[in-house]
This record gives sequence, structure tokens and C-alpha cells, in this order.
Amino acid sequence: HYPYHPNGRGFDEFFGFCGGHWNNYFDTTLDHNGKPVKTRGYIADILTDAAITFIEEKRNRPFFCYLAYNTPHAPNQVPDRYFDKYKRRGLDDQLACIYGMVENIDDNVGRLLKRLDELDLANDTIVLFLTDNGPNSDRYNGGMRGRKGSVDEGGVRVPLFVRWPGHIKAGSEIKQIAGHIDLLPTILDLCQVEKPTQGKDGGAPLPLDGISLAPLLTGAAKQLPDRTIFFHRTSAQGVQHAPGSARTQRYRLMITPKRNDLYDMI
Repeated sequence: HYPYHPNGRGFDEFFGFCGGHWNNYFDTTLDHNGKPVKTRGYIADILTDAAITFIEEKRNRPFFCYLAYNTPHAPNQVPDRYFDKYKRRGLDDQLACIYGMVENIDDNVGRLLKRLDELDLANDTIVLFLTDNGPNSDRYNGGMRGRKGSVDEGGVRVPLFVRWPGHIKAGSEIKQIAGHIDLLPTILDLCQVEKPTQGKDGGAPLPLDGISLAPLLTGAAKQLPDRTIFFHRTSAQGVQHAPGSARTQRYRLMITPKRNDLYDMI
């Protein structure tokens, strides 16, 4: 509800849903600028169509498009052509659906990138692809310990891909730790936009917890000063020290109600 609705938080255009998750992924009712809209089709396809339409409409001016997929996530629903493919490989229903959801995201991101190419916007558009947490069930997780809800490496480490042809070298890999707190200062830096100020009429820059990753992305710097990134669980009682963890470039410190562990990640 306003003022926490996206239209009350700075978005001129909103199409999606405001709950933590949604109960039906087919022919569902979504929110368009505060009004319910009945849709037809699979939710990830519909959200991608809306994003592409938005980009087409804003192609002649600077734009920011935040496309937040809610898959892969329960309820486990995906078009049959994706589900059947992985079911034939011997996976159980849940895993077949999840891997189908992942492939559907691949296809939709591919459609989005292709449209940017067709509109001749690729070289002027910074694309970031990332997820929010580890998997929400016990499944393949890159050999890392933990899952969604934990503060282990496998609970909080996610991929971040950045595409900006002509500015960021394709295929380059950056292994320095980073966090979601770095996205805003990085985007501001890459777009040469001044940091927001603390008051409506100007004043001192708003203090930001993150740092700009632009020097790493553009090759202007090989590494940034080491730092510690913190993770913790919250509850109805507020922020708790445990479970929590702290990550530097080399170490992860785990603090749980029962024990404390220090891991050498290298």
C-alpha cells in the first residue's frame, strides 16, 4: 500500500505484484499502477513482454527498467514444454519444474537482450543480471554449504553478470567480493550521475554503504581495498546477532546460537 507501493517509491510505471510471492503463475491478476489487470499466459513471459514494451516506448530517452522475476519459486508452475523436458531426464516433479523455470528465464532474458540489439540500444544500455539468495530447497548449489535462509556461502552468494558492449570487456571475470549495497553507487558512477543529496534542496551527498565497482568493471583498477561484508537473519524481534556471518576476500566468519566457525574460503 502507498507509500510503500512502487509508484510511491519513485517508479513512474509499475506492472507486477507487491506481495513476497504470488499464488498463481498462469492467467493471473497483476497490478498496473495501482489497478488490477487480468493477464493471459505465464507470468515470467508476461513480465518480460511488459519490460520490452516499456523499453520500446522509452528508447529515445534515458530509462531505468527493473525486471524482477519471481521464478524459480513456489508454487511450482511452469509451461508443460519446459516441465516435460526435465521430467524425461528422470527428475522428480519439483526439480523438473524448477529447472524448467530456470530455462524459461534464460529464454526471456535472451528475448530482452535480442530486442535491445534490434533497437540498436545495446551499446548504450547497461544490463545487470543477479539473483537474491541461494536456492529455496536442497538441490545443486555449486558445492557450497547452505541454502536460502542461511548465512552460509550457499545461502548468500549469487551470480552477477554485467553487460555493456564497448565499455566492459566480454568474458572478463571479477572475483572480488561485492554486495547488493554496491549496485546504486556503481550505476551512478557508470552513468555519471551525481549521488543523491540528503535534502530536497541539495546539501551533503547521501551516505551510502556500498562502493562503486565501476573501476573493476571497466578495467581501470585490478582490485579495490579489502573490506568486510556482513549478513544476518532478522525476525519479528528485530535484528539478531546469530545466525550471522562476515565475509572478507579470504575468510567467512559464521556465528550461530550453538557455535562459531571461521572458514578460509581460498
